[in-house]
Amino acid sequence: MTITNPLIKASIIASLLLTSSPGVAADKIIIGGALSMTGEQAAFDIPGFKGAQVAVKYLNDNGGLLGKTVEFINIDGKSDAVTVGNVAVELIDKGAQIIIAPCDFDFGSPASREAQAAGLVGISTCASDPLYSSWTLGDKQFTQVMWNTTIGAAAADFAAKEKGWKNAYVVTDQFIAYTKSLSKYFIEQFKTNGGKILLEDTYTNGDNNFSAQLARLRALKEKPDVIFISSYGTDNAMIIRALREVGFDMPILGGDVFDDPAIHEALGERFGNTIYFVAHTWMGPEAHPDMMKFIGLYQQMFGEAPDTSYVSTGWDTVMLLAEGIKAAGTTEGDALARALEQGQFSLLSGELNYTSAAEGHVPNKSAAIIEFNGGKLKFIGWRKPQTLPNP
Repeated sequence: MTITNPLIKASIIASLLLTSSPGVAADKIIIGGALSMTGEQAAFDIPGFKGAQVAVKYLNDNGGLLGKTVEFINIDGKSDAVTVGNVAVELIDKGAQIIIAPCDFDFGSPASREAQAAGLVGISTCASDPLYSSWTLGDKQFTQVMWNTTIGAAAADFAAKEKGWKNAYVVTDQFIAYTKSLSKYFIEQFKTNGGKILLEDTYTNGDNNFSAQLARLRALKEKPDVIFISSYGTDNAMIIRALREVGFDMPILGGDVFDDPAIHEALGERFGNTIYFVAHTWMGPEAHPDMMKFIGLYQQMFGEAPDTSYVSTGWDTVMLLAEGIKAAGTTEGDALARALEQGQFSLLSGELNYTSAAEGHVPNKSAAIIEFNGGKLKFIGWRKPQTLPNP
């Protein structure tokens, strides 16, 4: 039997690796991943997982790291915080020297806590809540992407300074820390820019019913210039369809979770109009000189082009770690953490540098602004807010 599905092949390889002796670490650098291949987090972790696979192959095709082969072993975190923590423990027991955590604080932080307890560097591919910090998780823990302070501020600056929108209606999903803090920082920056919040409404992920919110929106004395939505998964598409179907055709703003092909497909050409969102990068040559090289490598491995910028977060995480390991000359936790703190990294998702552990390991990055109109995506450009809300 020939297995062609790359995810299945990777799972089999991981299973074989996990049955081997931890002694393989002597001639290999083992990166352990607790990324979720199933459940609600999979929409963000699977692309990152695939991007990480491309990066590992690229490193090994070019001599590995420190004269060693790089192995990436991922065990499904199943979009469950307890499972993610248990997976991290299992990976550490099997010889993992670094832990890659899921793309969210609620789902990913248990893996980083286990890495910290073991004295290892842990890093999330794309957790953006400021809780993913050295303040909360420890001095060897990082996230590879910008915080919600940047995402929210970039969205608010785009709305108020570039588009001139004065009044906003905000929907905050009560699901996880990410959805709650994203709208918080948007609101703070929008007000700083002179904007007015007509109403901050709430929604509960999975309700699939937006009628109460529509009633409150209709009751507003002023019509909003823009609607900011901070939800998760395809609930975003449900909310947008509900708004559009009853005639609310004003622009819609969102965060990085809008960069999901399932959302774009659900909205289509009819409902996918006048939508803007802040993403980690753009999958085109305008974003980075090496983007097309990465896309070519990705196509060679998976036989298709990437359909979300979340694939770049996996590549960037591994390549960031590679640069840190080269600078430190080791995967040892303290030395690698210092190298990451002191480095300046040019990634597909932009230039990155970190503050010190005492300052939170704040990831200093720019944001990509994307337009979704007529069912098609368009790159607006990179933006870096001059001021940010306090985390």
